[in-house]
Amino acid sequence: MTTDTPSYPARIARKLTLAERNVAATVQLLDEGNTLPFIARYR
Repeated sequence: MTTDTPSYPARIARKLTLAERNVAATVQLLDEGNTLPFIARYR
């Protein structure tokens, strides 16, 4: 069964009224192993 559900970044962006590219970039930083304090301070 195939569903047409959007990706997690798209769903998060829509729910929080953010740009999808910004959410996707944040997810990528987290996937690369960056911590929240690092992202908040240096990004």
